[in-house]
Amino acid sequence: MVGAVPKLKADMRADRTKVSGARGRVLRIVLISTLVPMSLTLVQCGNAPNPTALAANSQANVQVVPKTSPQVQRVASGDSFEDRFPAPQFKERFPSPSESLLQRQMSDFSPKRAVQQKLEQAPYKVASLAPQVPYQRPPREDLTTLVSMKSSAFPYFGNNPASDAPFLNISKGDRRGHRSYSGRVFWQDETYNDSRVLVHVPEHFDVRKPGVIVVFFHGNGATLERDVRDRQLVPQQITDSGANAVLLAPQMAVDAADSSAGKFWQPGGLKRFMEESANHLAQLTGDPNSARAFANMPIVIVGYSGGFLPTAWSLEVGGISDRVRGVVLLDAVYGEMDKFASWIESHRNGFFVSSYTHYTARRDRELMSMLRQKGIGVSEDMDGPLRPGSVVFVETGDGITHRDYVNRAWTQYPLKDVLVKMSATPALALTRVAATSPSGSNR
Repeated sequence: MVGAVPKLKADMRADRTKVSGARGRVLRIVLISTLVPMSLTLVQCGNAPNPTALAANSQANVQVVPKTSPQVQRVASGDSFEDRFPAPQFKERFPSPSESLLQRQMSDFSPKRAVQQKLEQAPYKVASLAPQVPYQRPPREDLTTLVSMKSSAFPYFGNNPASDAPFLNISKGDRRGHRSYSGRVFWQDETYNDSRVLVHVPEHFDVRKPGVIVVFFHGNGATLERDVRDRQLVPQQITDSGANAVLLAPQMAVDAADSSAGKFWQPGGLKRFMEESANHLAQLTGDPNSARAFANMPIVIVGYSGGFLPTAWSLEVGGISDRVRGVVLLDAVYGEMDKFASWIESHRNGFFVSSYTHYTARRDRELMSMLRQKGIGVSEDMDGPLRPGSVVFVETGDGITHRDYVNRAWTQYPLKDVLVKMSATPALALTRVAATSPSGSNR
């Protein structure tokens, strides 16, 4: 028993020696395989790096072979540069939806030699990921809508310039109102509280082309929807003219026998109205950048019946009378002849048309006399085209009623006829962009 213990210890030492020897051999193999590539790399450190190799090596440039054991990996390399650094695949050249084009470019993947070979081919243009095609206006239908504007005629809390007294000159409890010249009282919350404007943009309108903004002042006893849009068909007339024109029709006194001009009495009233309208038109047409074009577009003012008053004051104190390219009065010369005559005399690059029935015949003839005394020629028919400086007075005969005058005056749909004649004159800078039709649907 005493001799058995030393023998057991000797066997254990022998086994440990064998294990240690095997481990040492494995360790030496691992160190050699690690230090040899490192030494080769250090040898090349003195050489300047090859730009092409750097570009190629910036991507995955080795192929990893499946592991043969938990501890060892085998790296396989080809015989040539192309084998060791394979050309990038399609998915590597073009980004996925979650990537940005700036993060991956073909020059980061392709060897310089391949790029030079492509340059030797016939010249060509690389297609853009977002090609710039010629501008095309998106398809749309006629747009007719009501827009509330702060600069519209009402509400109005200023003075009446005719009397220099407050416009709202009567009150009853908390209500305020206006007593008209006839003695009738119209309350502010019923008659002078609608700030909406009827806006119409024909489907063919193109803001990039010369165009015009038609400002329509309706007469007494009218609303924008019932009368201007549906009965007088003002938006339809503009569309059917084929002219590159849009419509702005502010609500004046609501359904009342009153011609008050509201904010258009104030100096700069028309200017503020057109500036605000330009922003609304740009938004409605889908191009916010077009606000400047609308802000500089020529204006034609059309006043029907009681609309003569805001028309006259807009010409006199509106602040942008030079932008007004034409004035059309439809049985509307009930007064303010001096304001109309002054604008005609000082704006010979614009045109003036007044069509009248026996209701306004006396004042129209008075205005014609005033102009002739100033040496301004006057025509009394609408047979020819409208030109800069044209001054036309047209008397309509029996059977033409004042109520239907916007639809039927010297011809059916007189506003359409004015725009067609205006479009035929390049000097008036209005492009006719659509064929006229005998009738059209109001959209």
